[in-house]
Amino acid sequence: MRILLATSELHPYSKTGGLADMVGALAKSLAAAGHQVGVVTPLYRPIWSRHQPRKMDWWMDLPVGAKRVYPEVWTLEPQPNLTVYFIHAPAYFDRDGVYGDATASYWDNGERFLVFSQAVVQLARHLPWKPEVVHVHDWQTGLVPLLIRHERSSVGWADAPRTILTIHNLAYQGVFPKSVYTLANLPPDYFHMGGAEFHGAVNFLKAAVVYADAITTVSPRYAREITTPEFGESLDGVIRSRKEVLTGILNGVDYDEWKTSENPYLPTSYGVDDLAGKAQIKAALQVEMGLPPRPDLPLFGTVGRLADQKGVDIALGALEEMLAGPTQFVSLGSGQKELQAALTALARRHPHKVGSRVSFDVGLSHRIEAACDFFLMPSRFEPCGLNQMYSLRYGTIPIVRRTGGLDDSVIDFRDDPARANGIKFESYSSRALVKAMRKAIALYAQPEWVGFYRRNGMTADFSWDRTRLAYEAVYRG
Repeated sequence: MRILLATSELHPYSKTGGLADMVGALAKSLAAAGHQVGVVTPLYRPIWSRHQPRKMDWWMDLPVGAKRVYPEVWTLEPQPNLTVYFIHAPAYFDRDGVYGDATASYWDNGERFLVFSQAVVQLARHLPWKPEVVHVHDWQTGLVPLLIRHERSSVGWADAPRTILTIHNLAYQGVFPKSVYTLANLPPDYFHMGGAEFHGAVNFLKAAVVYADAITTVSPRYAREITTPEFGESLDGVIRSRKEVLTGILNGVDYDEWKTSENPYLPTSYGVDDLAGKAQIKAALQVEMGLPPRPDLPLFGTVGRLADQKGVDIALGALEEMLAGPTQFVSLGSGQKELQAALTALARRHPHKVGSRVSFDVGLSHRIEAACDFFLMPSRFEPCGLNQMYSLRYGTIPIVRRTGGLDDSVIDFRDDPARANGIKFESYSSRALVKAMRKAIALYAQPEWVGFYRRNGMTADFSWDRTRLAYEAVYRG
């Protein structure tokens, strides 16, 4: 098949979260399976210094309201069958940040990603290899299905590609004033309650939900959850109206990167049949995080955005109680300032039990995943989550709340005693998390059971081969 993916961020070129990882891994897997794959993404400023894209002999002429914008297209070919198309529009993307700076989102994000969406459609229409499918991701590319639908009907684009939307997180929708819709030079036919309009504004993600040919989310449970008022973020009714084209596909893990042997980020290797290296990595990480090496203590850890969605508030409450006992805790991440400050204060009060880094560090994220005995993911909601799957591969037992992809990927003893690889809890509360952590401490006191859980986790299959096959089925319709 000929497949064009469109994303606002793409590993290893730009990244703020799991979206970049998912699209990068999907593209690699599709290309390795023999499909012709293109990925369209903005050419952000940091990419220039780290990579060497080549300029195509092609520039675009895009109408944006009453003005014209002329993006260039630059390319890289990181592997056979895969081309990355960078949209070079300096006025919009030659900035240090992807969506904003340290203080706020960019004021013109609506116009920025309108222009990007227009560029995606131009590529889809004029690339000589004629994509059969355009697969867009989240609100930043949400206008692409609408623009393709419009060109198909207005200018007779008879062989227009099939459009697929993947919702990575419904909480982020790209809602902007009606004036942004006007910049698209679209007729009013699409701006109504059953189309792109949302309480008088334009909603990029809603437009994609309405006009895409098929919709996917990043886990089966999240696909069910977003049709409910509790998780639907005011779009549950629209999503229910398209339920017949909605599919939940659990993300895969790039095992070429997340591996326990010959990993450049880890000081030693280990595997399911020899876990001695894991103990060495634990001791080294304790020193790295300023903690005394204590093999007798269970080490809990977390890596990720410090946000309300991630359950940091209930984790802080649980840790206040658990740190009175024989435990250690390490964390890596940044986000909401009040949560950053709370973790920093926790580390100051418990200098021999808590190590916290408020930053983003790829290497340290691997070492925390590998070193910890238990990984905390007490999310309020979690469309998919990747860290729990990284933890399983690294022999680190995840403690998760039963929601979204966490419920789909982690197996509690109550779910299936023979395949148990993690600990789940139900209620979104510090008390429920404390109870789960106490189960973990009891488990840690029984090495044979720890080994049983670790073996089950490390042999679980979350490879992209499985995930790719599910996306191929959606592409074929």
